[in-house]
Amino acid sequence: MKISSAEFVMSNSDVAKCPKDKLPEYAFIGRSNVGKSSLINMLTSRKSLAKTSGRPGKTQLINHFIINKNWFLVDLPGYGYARVSKSSKKVFQKFITAYFAKRTQLVSAFVLVDCRHEPQKIDLEFMQWLGENQIPFSIVFTKSDKLSKNKLPDQINSYIEEMLKYWVEMPNYFVTSSSSGLGKEDILNYINEINIQVKKS
Repeated sequence: MKISSAEFVMSNSDVAKCPKDKLPEYAFIGRSNVGKSSLINMLTSRKSLAKTSGRPGKTQLINHFIINKNWFLVDLPGYGYARVSKSSKKVFQKFITAYFAKRTQLVSAFVLVDCRHEPQKIDLEFMQWLGENQIPFSIVFTKSDKLSKNKLPDQINSYIEEMLKYWVEMPNYFVTSSSSGLGKEDILNYINEINIQVKKS
């Protein structure tokens, strides 16, 4: 799929105020410094569609972007060690949970994981929650360019081994690099295939 248009639509913290369109939505979420904004900009070929920041926790609202006039990319607040107060984190958690529970337009989530690190408890627990709530998701391993060609497969395989302790099979996953564009075509083709199925249903 080629992205010909990508436009910001709205930001808010109330799921009820999200776009009323019945277009399919794909939500991107991950820990605060996982490279989410950079990935979104890479996927859409826009340098600053999503705001990147050296300060973790910059995204604090549900952000909707309409892509090619026919689907929404949703940028959700990062979780983890964002530099925000505990009360703010509770607010984030509340509307993130509400988004996944109530947003019927959601087709799939993409959970971003920094492939340089060992599996983090907060990521594993979040994916477990998605599974328990029957919310389809894929894992997106980010920052693959930060690892050597020899180290990368070992790191991915170790993550798969950890996931298989909790899952019958490994969830769908992509290996990406925002700097090189690795994984861009795979993710966009995956979304395109789902969009075609959605239209047929």
